[in-house]
Amino acid sequence: MIIEPIGIIHTPYKTKEECPIQPPYSSESSGSVEVFADYEQGLKDIETFSHIYLLFYFDRSGEVALVRPTFFDDEPHGIYASHHPSRPNGIGLSIVKLVRREKNILFIEGPDILDKTPLLDIKPYLPQYDSIPGASEGWTAGKKKRPKPEGRE
Repeated sequence: MIIEPIGIIHTPYKTKEECPIQPPYSSESSGSVEVFADYEQGLKDIETFSHIYLLFYFDRSGEVALVRPTFFDDEPHGIYASHHPSRPNGIGLSIVKLVRREKNILFIEGPDILDKTPLLDIKPYLPQYDSIPGASEGWTAGKKKRPKPEGRE
């Protein structure tokens, strides 16, 4: 299987230490998504959506561990039961606000992604399909928001 980037994500975050851990922690930030010219035509009508999913490659995430503490809890959890970036295939997913489109550039708010991250795909956020009322929060239920722990990737 070969997956090639379709663009590059630009954000103010140059290091893992300064990058927020989830979009709610980055709502004040902005960035842009540069879609390569070969794929620009696929952006037709994207500006009609308020939010989009960005699928990207964690190209600087660090060592993969299948069980590890997470940003939300010091207790170790399985990697597939968390949003931790150090994953076997390194695929990331974030929902961001789409502010506007200018040709092949999408201006966004709320990225929790490192600058110059390879973009794999874009999908529109569809509230009627992508929101599931009553969905379980799993082990994160009752966990309070907390800042990213020092020294934790």
